[in-house]
Amino acid sequence: MNKNGLGGVDMDNNMVVLSPEEVKRVKGLGCLRDKRYGDVFNVRVITRNGKITAQEHRVIAEAAERFGSGEVAMTTRLTLEIQGVRYSNIQPLIDFLGAHGLSTGGTGSLVRPIVSCKGTTCQYGLADTYSLSDKIHERFYVGYHGVTLPHKFKIAVGGCPNNCVKPDLNDLGIVGQSIPVVELSKCRGCKKCQVVESCPIKIAKVADGKIDIDPAECNKCGRCQGKCPFGAMVEYQAGFKVTIGGRWGKKIAHGIPLTKIFTSEEEVMDVVEKAILLFRDEGISGERFADTVARLGFDYVNDKLIGSDIDKTAILNKAVKGDATC
Repeated sequence: MNKNGLGGVDMDNNMVVLSPEEVKRVKGLGCLRDKRYGDVFNVRVITRNGKITAQEHRVIAEAAERFGSGEVAMTTRLTLEIQGVRYSNIQPLIDFLGAHGLSTGGTGSLVRPIVSCKGTTCQYGLADTYSLSDKIHERFYVGYHGVTLPHKFKIAVGGCPNNCVKPDLNDLGIVGQSIPVVELSKCRGCKKCQVVESCPIKIAKVADGKIDIDPAECNKCGRCQGKCPFGAMVEYQAGFKVTIGGRWGKKIAHGIPLTKIFTSEEEVMDVVEKAILLFRDEGISGERFADTVARLGFDYVNDKLIGSDIDKTAILNKAVKGDATC
């Protein structure tokens, strides 16, 4: 093995033989080896929650042609992967992208790139998901990029309870909410209630001559807004549900909603930071946040995130070993 960590050259196949340490190093840069070849990689280019400019599209296309196979693939988390990059082209590719304001990454025991639905495009969207996810991207993906965690930490922002980007299967999920405020004095107990008819999950009902919506069963989708012709369902509170401890993969866990609905982006940003810091402070190397929540107990974590102060400076100064393998 030479001083650069390379294992040598396979003359029969005309490829560089890489050491496990070098494969791990470039993986940390967002370069994942194509298992069909010894020295060919697919390189992840970071987007802002799936959004890039037309000029960035052109740069990525040029980079794929100059340094890769000319193909670009989309990942499940809205990043782009330049395909077929030979090992010798990795650093020139990274330098070329960097010169145009783009970066690679999306691996390691870190906050991962944020996933967001298009909340202002979808007819059911209840929140400006791009506005919120952009703020989360800048503050926690970019701003916390040097902060090692016990494992990877994934965040998804969904505009409504349809959960298209699967917020509750992420370490932390955020879901737009529209909470009905019922004016019972205006309800006439109609035999064919338009609110009941419009409820997509069929939990609204008329009981004892008045509309009845169990707040524990309501998913706060806002689909009943304005349906009552007599004004019993006019006022709605906009907010966000936050779930913790979700994940997909070999061991699936559904995130559990915190016991508070957050009514501003600032509140959401605060609880996101608390969750990341709590995971860094009390998580064990190699365990996902779902395991941390299960080990500590949901009630304990819920109280820490909602009602307690967290010593940010002390936690960020703490030495943490990450153990994400993918």
